[in-house]
Amino acid sequence: MRTLVVGIDSGTQSTKALVVNASTGKVLGAAAKAYGLIEGVPPGAKEQDPATWVEATQTVVRQALRKAKAKPSEVRALGVSGQQHGFVPLDREGRVIRAAKLWCDTTTESECRQLTDRVGGGKQAIKAVGNAFLPGFTAPKILWMKNHEPANFKRLSTVLLPHDYLNYWLTGRAVMECGDASGTALLDVRKRAWNQDVIRCIDRGLGKRLPELIQSDEPVGTLRPELARPLGLTPEVLVSAGGGDNMMGAIGTGNTAAGVITASFGTSGTIYGCASKPVVDPLGEIAAFCDSTNRWLPLLCTMNVTVASELVRQHYGWTHAEFERAARRVPAGSEGLLLLPYLEGERTPNVPDGTGVWLGVRPSTLSAGHYARAAMEGVTLGMNYGLARLAKLGLKATQIRATGGGAQSKLWRQIMADVFNTEVVTLQVSEGAAYGAALQSLWCWRRAQGDAVSIASLTDRFVKVNARQRTLPDPAAVVQYQRSQSLQDQTSRALRKVFGEHRQLIA
Repeated sequence: MRTLVVGIDSGTQSTKALVVNASTGKVLGAAAKAYGLIEGVPPGAKEQDPATWVEATQTVVRQALRKAKAKPSEVRALGVSGQQHGFVPLDREGRVIRAAKLWCDTTTESECRQLTDRVGGGKQAIKAVGNAFLPGFTAPKILWMKNHEPANFKRLSTVLLPHDYLNYWLTGRAVMECGDASGTALLDVRKRAWNQDVIRCIDRGLGKRLPELIQSDEPVGTLRPELARPLGLTPEVLVSAGGGDNMMGAIGTGNTAAGVITASFGTSGTIYGCASKPVVDPLGEIAAFCDSTNRWLPLLCTMNVTVASELVRQHYGWTHAEFERAARRVPAGSEGLLLLPYLEGERTPNVPDGTGVWLGVRPSTLSAGHYARAAMEGVTLGMNYGLARLAKLGLKATQIRATGGGAQSKLWRQIMADVFNTEVVTLQVSEGAAYGAALQSLWCWRRAQGDAVSIASLTDRFVKVNARQRTLPDPAAVVQYQRSQSLQDQTSRALRKVFGEHRQLIA
């Protein structure tokens, strides 16, 4: 009889599930279900109903198991990856109080300033938890509820993150693991423990509302019996700690050793690497996260990646192939057309008031192809800003493992290699977060059986590079993009005050 594990990735736009053979690492079944955000919310707010994630998870697990022709008794473990930072508030009965505010919600800028002031300034915040208070993190969302929805805050009994909520639904146990918890900005990442001083800056009673912390290789529990049959599983299935999508993406891309850097080109962009000790950025630009293998995962996040390319593609009514063909006709550097891609504000660098800016618009660059290529280049340069910061902190890339929709483009992979000046590869299993969740659940299950297996031994065995998509830098393009990088960085710094004034103008 086969031994199978299931990986679930609950994201902002869709939920995906993979059924993986625990002996070979082969994906035997896969399914996905798309959904959107709640409409009609105030500007800057990004919210979802957690019931949407539950419904999607039920659907994709059943579909993936059906495609794998899996018997319930064959599945031994399940792992959940979830979008980071989302605030899921529960009352005493375990019911969701209000829609979850997501990672991309930018309505908490005032609360970020309040928290920073209360702890004694930005440097003190980084000293306390390893991270600055940014609008995307969970801590300011909790304070936002206290400030704007006091009745809801009074009902608050348990604070969970999206993947924690799914674990709670699956097992009935409310816990957090340190990787995802470090994205709350309430966890001292150096000590892997809640920072009570910061917690009290939000509310003196908040500490009692935070769940127990568990280790990355520790199971949350087993499936609730009443849920097992509808999912096509048995109550004996072990549910692993799981983690945030970036932490699971690290496992799923084999990013479990120094030198390997993962770059995710999705709606947002993330770049991160594995570290054996905490990596804390004194400037607060790089997130000092724990990972989901009991180590650390310094990470940068940009909010606008395929958001920008899709904006251009849809404006011209192109297919993805037509978009790439148009961009390919334009040389590296787009003949001076440069995009500052802060379409919905930005997180790295921290420019919450930012908007998109096209620099270098003139008759010779006013073509559709120029806008297409400049969009791809602009967001990649934006990510490279953070990659350079990672290098200054000691994490230098020897190889970039690219994932997400942008990694499917041959031209975009070449732009990545040229901008990053590093070899870029893709992976045979493209769904890194779901695959990582499956591998973590396998690690957790085997350790529960008394096998002292390491997570690195599993990723080294199962995570395979797609050799046909290996891309090397073009030296001439590298020089061109170094010039573009300098110009984008200068433009960003010069316009930050202007962005604030512009926001007041349109308020």
